Amino acid sequence: MHPSSPTTPPLPRSLVLGSTSRYRRELLQRLRIPFDTAAPDVDETPLAGEAPDALARRLALAKAHAVARQFPQAVVIGSDQVADLQGQPLGKPGNHERATEQLRQMRGHTVVFQTAVAVVCHATGYEACELAAVRVQFRALSDAEIEHYLRAEQPYDCAGSAKSEGLGIALLSSIDNDDPTALIGLPLIRTCRLIEAAGVRLLA
Repeated sequence: MHPSSPTTPPLPRSLVLGSTSRYRRELLQRLRIPFDTAAPDVDETPLAGEAPDALARRLALAKAHAVARQFPQAVVIGSDQVADLQGQPLGKPGNHERATEQLRQMRGHTVVFQTAVAVVCHATGYEACELAAVRVQFRALSDAEIEHYLRAEQPYDCAGSAKSEGLGIALLSSIDNDDPTALIGLPLIRTCRLIEAAGVRLLA
């Protein structure tokens, strides 16, 4: 007898988050399903003339595929976020000086945070990527307010130098989006849809 037939439900697949971000790990934990994490080895340098949304999509897919090569039977999530200031991509500042420069550039402006999530499974050939765009209006911040915020929260590992889930909310006058966790780094509504399509059971 064959171990499976066309009427046999597919076996659930393991899930791997292709990221070392603690923010994405904490968000994915909200779904209460087991998953592993792995670091993707991906060059995040933007291509010449690459638009912020295209950069976010390309890197999310690249991260997912890089980890899927290590775990070909698993469903792998890759994600990337790029802040879009009038077509200029802003990534993670990495230090105080760059963060200060970013926040000075963004104050008084609308910034679109482009967060892409990609899900791939090499064993089945599944691949999908979706983009969640979050429009954020920054207040007209003073240099003193920027300095106080950066000293207090040190958001140097966040694209756009602001943590909306923390004190960074005080930098903003409005947020407009359709996937509430996208600004933190992983759009969970889209993530749920993609991993279920790839074979991960969430409510079973």
